[in-house]
Amino acid sequence: MKAIVKQTAGPGLELVDVRMPSMGVNDVLIRVLKTSICGTDVHIDGWDDWARKTIKPPMTIGHEFVGQVVDFGANVHDVRKGEIVSGEGHIVCGHCRNCRAGRRHLCRETVGVGVNRNGAFAEFISIPVTNVWHADPNIPLEILSCFDPLGNATHTALSFDVLGEDVLITGAGPIGCMAAAIVRYAGARHVVVTDLNPYRLEVARKMGATLAINPQEQDLTQVMQDLGMEEGFDVGLEMSGSAHALKGMIDAMCHGGKIALLGILPERVDLDWNKVIFNMITLKGIYGREMYETWYKMTVMIQAGLDISPVITHRIHYTDFKKGFELMKSGKSGKIVMDWAEVE
Repeated sequence: MKAIVKQTAGPGLELVDVRMPSMGVNDVLIRVLKTSICGTDVHIDGWDDWARKTIKPPMTIGHEFVGQVVDFGANVHDVRKGEIVSGEGHIVCGHCRNCRAGRRHLCRETVGVGVNRNGAFAEFISIPVTNVWHADPNIPLEILSCFDPLGNATHTALSFDVLGEDVLITGAGPIGCMAAAIVRYAGARHVVVTDLNPYRLEVARKMGATLAINPQEQDLTQVMQDLGMEEGFDVGLEMSGSAHALKGMIDAMCHGGKIALLGILPERVDLDWNKVIFNMITLKGIYGREMYETWYKMTVMIQAGLDISPVITHRIHYTDFKKGFELMKSGKSGKIVMDWAEVE
C-alpha cells in the first residue's frame, strides 16, 4: 500500500510502498478515505528538535483521518464492515490509575498514532477497537477528517463556562479558529482572536470572531474599551505557544479569570506570578481530547449546526502531499485535507 513515511532521520518525507498494517484480535483495519495535515506532521517533516527526540524512522506519519472499516479481529464485536469511522490518536495503557478511573486522557503511558507508531497517512491503518469513533455518516468526510484537531479545540474551549463571557484567544491557527467558532456557538459575548498572520486572522473572522487583530497594530486595552468591556476577559484560550502572547493574555484577564493552555510554550517562560496570584487567575493545561466525552460533544455540536467548514481552505490528493506541507509552512492556509481515493 502507499504511505507517507519519515524514512530517515532528517528533513523530508517520502511517498513509498509499505506493508499492510498487522491486525490483532482487538484491532480494526480501516481503509483511509481522507486525512488532514497537522502542525505535528510539519514538525516531523522539518525534523526539528522535538522530532529528533521523538520520532524513530522509518515510520508512517499522520493522525487526523476518517475511513471505512474493512476488517476486524476476533475479539471485536461492536463495529461492522463498511462503517464510517474516525479514531482517537492517543492509545492508552488501559490499566494505570487514571485509565481504570475513566480518565484515559491523563494516561502517562500514551502512545501517539503517527508519532510513536505507524499512522494514518496511508491507504490503510489498524488501531485498537477502543480507539475507534463511530462517525455520523451524515457529517461530510472532510469535516470528520478534522475531528482530532476539532477535539483539541473543543476540549480547550469548553474547559470553562463561556456562556455570556468575554473570551480572548491567542493564536489563529486552525485550532484557535475552531475554538472561536465553538465558544461563539456556546454563547460567548465577545470573542477576540489575536495573531500576527493576516491570512489566519481573516479565517478567524469567518469562524465567528467578534474581532481578529494583530496585537502589534491594535492595543488590547483599546479593543476592550471599544467593545464596552468594563473589566478584562473572563476566559482565555492560549493557542499560539508564544510566551509573549501568554504574558499579554494574563495582563488582559479580569480578576478571577480562567486560562486554558493548549499551545506548546518554550520550556521556560518568565511570568509575573504575582499577577496570577493576586488576580486569582486559574491556569489549566490541555492535552488532546477527553476520551470520549469530547468526541461526543463535538459530534453533537456539528449535528446541531456548528459550522467549521471555513477553516478548511485547501483540498488536495495525497500524491500532492508536498504541496500541502509547503502551504502549511507558508502560513497561508487553514486545514488542508488530503483525499486518498485512487487516481483514475
